Amino acid sequence: MGIFDFFSKNKKETLDEGLQKTKDSVFTKITRAVAGKSKVDEEVLDNLEEVLISSDVGVETTLRIIERIEKRVARDKFVGTAELNSILKEEITNLLSESNSEMPIDFDRTLPQTPYVIMVVGVNGVGKTTTIGKLAYQFHKAGKKVYLGAADTFRAAAVEQLVIWGERVGVPVVKQKMGADPASVAFDTLSSAKANNADVVIIDTAGRLHNKVNLMNELTKIKNVMQKIIPNAPHEVLLVLDGSTGQNAFEQAKQFTLATAVNALAITKLDGTAKGGVVIGISDQFKIPVKYIGLGEGMEHLQVFDRKAFVESLFQ
Repeated sequence: MGIFDFFSKNKKETLDEGLQKTKDSVFTKITRAVAGKSKVDEEVLDNLEEVLISSDVGVETTLRIIERIEKRVARDKFVGTAELNSILKEEITNLLSESNSEMPIDFDRTLPQTPYVIMVVGVNGVGKTTTIGKLAYQFHKAGKKVYLGAADTFRAAAVEQLVIWGERVGVPVVKQKMGADPASVAFDTLSSAKANNADVVIIDTAGRLHNKVNLMNELTKIKNVMQKIIPNAPHEVLLVLDGSTGQNAFEQAKQFTLATAVNALAITKLDGTAKGGVVIGISDQFKIPVKYIGLGEGMEHLQVFDRKAFVESLFQ
C-alpha cells in the first residue's frame, strides 16, 4: 500500500466511524420501511419519506428525493426493495452534485490568493473556535503559514481558547484586550499576516444571533476594515453549524445567510449524533458548498467534505 492509499484509507475509516450513529439509525429505519415488501410501491415511498424527514434531511430536500425515486419507479416499472439503498445513494449523490458544483479540494491545495482570508461565523457552542484550531492545524500540516485573529472580543474564553489552539498548532494568534473593537483585531491580524507573507488568515468572530441587524453591521464593518489591507477580503465567509442540532442548524443557516454573504459551510459534531442527514438538506437547500465536516475531537477529525464519499459511507 502506497502512502497516498494509506492516508485515503485513514480518511475513509474516520468518515465511516464518524457517521456510524447516523448510519445505524438510517439503516434501521429503512429496514422497517421495507419490511414485508418486495418492491418499491406507494406505501414504501411514504415510509421512506418519513425516514428521511426523521433523519433531519429536511422536508423540501426529502420531497425532491422522493420525487426522483417515483420517476424512476414509473420508468422502470419494477424496482425491488433490495435496490433501495443503491438507488438512494445514486439519487442523493446526483442531488448534491447539482446543488454544489465545487469538487473537494484538500488542504495542500494551491491557494487562489495569498494571504487567503477566512472569516468564521456561527453561534456560540457550535464548535466555531475548535473548528478554527483544526483548520489551522490542517493548513499548517500542509506547509501553509497560518495566522489567527481573535476578533471574538466579547468572550474571554473565546480568546483564551484560540490562544491555546495557536500554541498547540504552532501558529501566531493576534489579539487585543477584552471588549476591543473586533474590526481593529481583524485589521491588526491582516496587517501582520501580510507583512510576514502568511498563506492563510483565519478570523474568529462573535457568536451572537440575538439581533440580526447588529450582527450584520458588525460583520460588514469587519469586512470593510479588512479590505483596507487586502481589497477583496475575506475570500471565504465560513459558517460553522452544529450537526447534532438538526433542524436548528437549518434556522441558523437561514439567519446567517441573511446577515452576511456566507459562501462556505462547516458542519461539526457529526460523530455524536444520528442527525447526519442534515448535511444533505443544508447542502441542497442553501446552495452553499459544505466545505468541511467534523467527525470527532481529534485535530485530524476535521475533513474536507467529499459529497460522493459521504453518501457512499452513509449507505454502505
